[in-house]
Amino acid sequence: MKTRLRKQAPGHQPSAYVYQQENWYVARVEESFKAAGIQELADLSAADIEPTPRGIRFSADRATLYKINYTSRLLSRCLAPLAVFPCRHTDDLYSAGKALPWKDFFIKGRTFAITADVVNSDITDARYTTLRLKDAIADYFTENTGRQRPDVDTRNPDVRVDVTILDNRAIISLDTSGEALHKRGYRELSVSAPMQETVAAAILHFSRWDKKTPLYDPMCGSGTLLCEALMAACNIPAGILRGAFGFQILPDFDPVLWQQVRKEADAEITEIPEGLIAGSDVNPAAVTAAKTNLMGLHYGGRVSITQQAFLDIPELENRLIITNPPYGIRMGRDRDLRFFYKCLGDFLKQKCRGSTAWIYFGDRDYIKNLGLKTAWKLPLRAGGLDGRLVRYELY
Repeated sequence: MKTRLRKQAPGHQPSAYVYQQENWYVARVEESFKAAGIQELADLSAADIEPTPRGIRFSADRATLYKINYTSRLLSRCLAPLAVFPCRHTDDLYSAGKALPWKDFFIKGRTFAITADVVNSDITDARYTTLRLKDAIADYFTENTGRQRPDVDTRNPDVRVDVTILDNRAIISLDTSGEALHKRGYRELSVSAPMQETVAAAILHFSRWDKKTPLYDPMCGSGTLLCEALMAACNIPAGILRGAFGFQILPDFDPVLWQQVRKEADAEITEIPEGLIAGSDVNPAAVTAAKTNLMGLHYGGRVSITQQAFLDIPELENRLIITNPPYGIRMGRDRDLRFFYKCLGDFLKQKCRGSTAWIYFGDRDYIKNLGLKTAWKLPLRAGGLDGRLVRYELY
């Protein structure tokens, strides 16, 4: 059943914010795994879930909103709509923006940043859209509170505001996640071109890992796939290391309820046996990074990491093999990797019998060089890469 939106005319002072009146939010998620994000929201007790051109709309009470932000592995942000209104000109945006009581979100010293997305509308310039809403917020403080306008901080703001204009309808929202949810907090060390955490979580989701079959990454890099596998196997909330969330500055934030949600989620953490998750990499710096990142998580010491080339691994039989091999960005675009991928294919054929391999190709052109029959293939576009996730059944 679709959630009905209560539209507000520009300049109207709302009695309550839209998210309070109508109990709906918008989740941002990579388009390639939006369907998986919808399933995750359903699993986390969201209701009235609908895909939209720019995310996923859903309904949730406060406890569910907190839990989604704290535990979601696939979503990147959750937005709470403050105002929804027709918007054909930036003057409409300015009027509606200045009418919102921004003092509800800003205490002295808090900074802010605005992101804008403009699609199929009379307004076409996202950058100018951002500037107009920034002016509206500044003028609200000058004209209504006598307080100094808050400063803009695009790198690490306290308040993140989102404006989306689609088909001449604008939604001004507050980001309830704060920093993007893929920033788990465990990545203390890194190597070049690390995989984004939500993409790694999506790969694990598509693999349908049963958390019983031993999992191995023979080119683990800084360990993102292994960290996400550990968190999934142990039921570790994705946000357990994060210091704060955007929903904590909402005017109806309930700190007691938040602590209860967090306590209940943390109580679900379970142990894993030694040997369930392991990996290796030829690069000693990558091995150090992976070990360091894993040690920041519960039971990270139970994940074995060794330094060796995949060709030197004796065998990987009856395993779930998940890996993100090097491609142009990670090894230099002047490198010819066709022979590398041929060797990888030979290794999988000769030493990995009885296993299933899930390989993420950041450059899909190398799929043919592996020399193996694909059992399943999925476009997985993320971080500017038009990649492919491919499954191989190894007999």
